[in-house]
Amino acid sequence: MKGLERLTLKCVLERSALKYAAKPCVSWVDGKPIRYNEFYEQVNEVQLFMQEEGIGKGDKVAILSENSPNWGIAYFAITTMGAVVVPILPDFRDNEVHHILRHSGSKAIFISQKQFPKIEELESDQITHRILIDDFTILPPETTIAKLKNTISKKTRPLAKLTDSALKLTGLRSSNVKEEDVACILYTSGTTGNSKGVVLTHKNLVFDSIEILTIQNVVETDRFVSVLPLPHTYECTLGLIMPIMKGAAIYYLDKLPTPSVLLPALQKIKPTIMLTVPLIMEKIFKNKIYPTLTANPFSKTLYNFPPTRKLLHYIAGRKLYKTFGGKLHFYGIGGALLSADVEKFLRDSKFPYAIGYGLTETSPLIAGANPNFTKFRSTGTVPSNIKVRIYDPDPKTGEGEIQAMGDNVMKGYFKDPERTKEVFTDDGWFKTGDLGIMKNGYLYIKGRLKNVILGASGENIYPEDIESVIKQHPDVLESIVYESEGKIVVRVHLNYELIDKEHKAKRANEKQMREFINNLLQDIKKDVNSQVSTFSRIHRIIEQREPFVKTPTKKIKRYLYTE
Repeated sequence: MKGLERLTLKCVLERSALKYAAKPCVSWVDGKPIRYNEFYEQVNEVQLFMQEEGIGKGDKVAILSENSPNWGIAYFAITTMGAVVVPILPDFRDNEVHHILRHSGSKAIFISQKQFPKIEELESDQITHRILIDDFTILPPETTIAKLKNTISKKTRPLAKLTDSALKLTGLRSSNVKEEDVACILYTSGTTGNSKGVVLTHKNLVFDSIEILTIQNVVETDRFVSVLPLPHTYECTLGLIMPIMKGAAIYYLDKLPTPSVLLPALQKIKPTIMLTVPLIMEKIFKNKIYPTLTANPFSKTLYNFPPTRKLLHYIAGRKLYKTFGGKLHFYGIGGALLSADVEKFLRDSKFPYAIGYGLTETSPLIAGANPNFTKFRSTGTVPSNIKVRIYDPDPKTGEGEIQAMGDNVMKGYFKDPERTKEVFTDDGWFKTGDLGIMKNGYLYIKGRLKNVILGASGENIYPEDIESVIKQHPDVLESIVYESEGKIVVRVHLNYELIDKEHKAKRANEKQMREFINNLLQDIKKDVNSQVSTFSRIHRIIEQREPFVKTPTKKIKRYLYTE
C-alpha cells in the first residue's frame, strides 16, 4: 500500500493520523467523533502510561470490554508499542477469563465496568495493572465492584494529558515494531469446547487487511456501524484495522444491537458498510419478511410462483434497504454458512450482500467477493497473494480439505507446539478443517471435515447440506444434524414467534400444543427427506426448546448437543 513503510499496525496508524488527521475516526452513534489526530494522541497517552508502569515490548496486555471507541484506542496503544494485545470476548465466563489471563501471562488488563465482576476475585500476582477502559481510570488493587462507582466518581489517578514534546521524549514515535513481531493472541471459543490462543503477527493482520481491499475497496467517506464483538478477528481486522487504514469512520452502539437500538442508529449514521453474521439476516427474513409476504392464502399462492416471488422479494428488499439507512453498498456476511432461502431473497432483492470465508488462524479472510460479483452459495474468490488448494479431492465431486498458505496465516497456537504442528502440512500449508470445492475460481464450502458422516455404503454426508434444507422451512430457526448409533439425527429450534402468530388457534391447551409440535416435527422430517438423497435422510428429529448455545460468530456449539 502506498505510503506504508512496513506491514505493522504502528505504520498503519501513523500514516492514517497524518493523511486523515481531521476526519472522524471512531465514535459512539450519539457521541462526538474522535478524529484521526485525536485518536493518535490518545493512543500515545495510554502508551506512555504503560511504559511508565513498566510494560514493554512483548508484554501481554488484555482487553475485556464491550465495543467502544476506547477499545480501539487501547488496542492500538498496546500493539503500536510492541506489546501483545489479548482481546477477550465479553461472552466468556469468569473461569474462562481467568484461564486466558493466566495462560497468556497478561501483566495488565483494560476492562469495562460491566465486565469488572469477572476479575474481581481473580487471584493472580501477574496482573499488575487494571485500567477501566470506560475512561482510562487506573483502578487500585483493592477495588471491588461495590467500590467501583465511587472509584470512577473520584477519578482515582486518571491517565494524564501529555504534550507533544513529552511524547517525543519517550521515543514512542520511533519505529521499533517489526512486521514479524506478535501483535495479538486471540483465544477462540470455537465449537469444539477447546479454546486455543491464536498467535497473529503485525504482518498477518496488515497483510490480510490489504488483501481484503483488493476485493472491496474502502474510502475515507465510508461509514461503518459495528455490531459484532471486536475481540473476534473478523470484526477486528475488517471492522477496525481496515477502515482505519483507509480513513473511514466507525460508529459504536452503547447497548446490545436489538432492533429498538439498531434501527434508529442506522437511520442516523446511514452506514455504507456493515459486517454481520448469517443469523442477523436470517432472523429478519424469517420473523419479519417471510410472514408478511405469506400473510394470507392469496399472498402464499403468489409467493409460491417463482416469478412473483422474485418480484415480492425485490419490493421487500427495497424496503429493507431503506431500513438500513439507504446508503449501504457492502453488507458483509461471514462466520458461518448463510441459509439458501435467505441468500435467494438477498439476490432477488438486489441487496448489496457479500459473503466471505476465513478463520481466526488466517487473520481471518481467505476468500470473498464484493456485491457485484457474488455467486449463489459461493464464498467468493481467493485474493491473488493468498494461496488455496483443495487437498486430496474426491475424484467424483472434486471436494477436499481447504488448505491455505500466505502471510495472513498465523504463527501458531500459543504455548502449544504439538497442536500447531497438527494443523500444518509438512510443506507448510495450513489445514483449515473445512471441506470445499473450487469452480471457475470461486470457492464453495461444503462443511467441517470433522462433521462429515460416513453413510452405510461409504457416502460422505455433509450435515451442513441437510441443515441448509431444514432451515428453509419457515417454522425452523436453527438446526444441527449429527450421527447417533449409525443414524442421522436432527435437533431443531423452532420459530416459536411465527408459530404463535400463525397457528395459535390450533393450540388451545398444553396437550394440543404438544400434539401440534409433534406433528410439525414429523412434517419437517418428511419435507426434508423428500428433498435430500436417500442416504442423507433423517431418522429422528428432536425439538430443541431453548436456543442453541453459540460462539461469538453465532455458530452452534455442536459438541454440547451431539449424543
